[in-house]
Amino acid sequence: MDTAQFISKSNNNSVEKASFTWQTPSNIALVKYWGKSNPQIPKNASISFTLNNCHTITTIDFEKKETSEKVDFDLFFEGKQKDAFKPKIAEFFTRIQEYCPYIFDYKMTINSENSFPHSSGIASSASGLSAIAMCLMSLESALNPDLSAKEINQKASFLARLGSGSASRSIEGPMVVWGNHPEIEGSSDLFGVKFPYKVHSVFENYQDAILLVDKGEKQVSSTVGHNLMHEHPYAESRFTQANDNLSKISEILKNGDIKAFIGLVESEALTLHAMMMTSNPYFILMKPNTLEIINSIWAYRNENNSNICFTLDAGANVHVLYPENEKEAVNQFIEKELSKYCQKNQYIYDSVGFGAKKM
Repeated sequence: MDTAQFISKSNNNSVEKASFTWQTPSNIALVKYWGKSNPQIPKNASISFTLNNCHTITTIDFEKKETSEKVDFDLFFEGKQKDAFKPKIAEFFTRIQEYCPYIFDYKMTINSENSFPHSSGIASSASGLSAIAMCLMSLESALNPDLSAKEINQKASFLARLGSGSASRSIEGPMVVWGNHPEIEGSSDLFGVKFPYKVHSVFENYQDAILLVDKGEKQVSSTVGHNLMHEHPYAESRFTQANDNLSKISEILKNGDIKAFIGLVESEALTLHAMMMTSNPYFILMKPNTLEIINSIWAYRNENNSNICFTLDAGANVHVLYPENEKEAVNQFIEKELSKYCQKNQYIYDSVGFGAKKM
């Protein structure tokens, strides 16, 4: 893998002081990646819907200082200094220092806020790390104005991946593939790429209602979960299955076979949780209300010939996916029947979006 293209090129521009603000979204994987090797290389390719309403807004203020051997930054989350988050960000800066040596030349003040609950299984690391990556690329673009928009996005995805694998899929939209796959043109283990083929109209402006079954900290971090795949008895079969499923969903997205989409997406969600239930140590990430919601969705789909379906991340919350033409009916179903299974009746209406936005 050639990463030399991402090493920051020398330039003559000088930036003494700058401030950049980006809004970057979370995403929800349809075909999941679960298992990785260093440095943040996925064991299988994945594809996700980029979300719109679930996002992080991050501002980084850069102030030139004497170059030092340590990255100097302060971190504020939703207005409060958040030292608990600093080790993860410090590790991220260590991983990217070869590609962004200018980070040693600035004091950085990072201010972030989420539109959704942190650490509750809505991929807050994906939106958070991708936002930091876009702010860094804004500085790099000021230092090197010759960078193209494609180069900026590609390197931002590359950098974000080094902080959180799924963050590589939050730079662009509406669908992004991360991981080298023989049938996806331009795909790479190093960065995410927009799904390169024409998608059937039924999947345009797809809806995602996120039912907040449990807003607390996840039972097991994604990092721990991925590491459990190293000795997992079913790991290799899973990696093969995921890549096969990416081939299948690529055709489904093009031909509009929504029934096949439902079957594949739900199977992927349950397989992710099956991997956690059969690891050592093992975890059950679903809550009783997660199962109540899943069974209610299945009953509603059968009774109404609906195209509603669910997917899950590595947590208890449920992503309810449905086409735009069912929005009114499904939203009523959520409000009348499913909301009672949510913590404090809370849920978030979202839909597919188009990636990072400069503010």
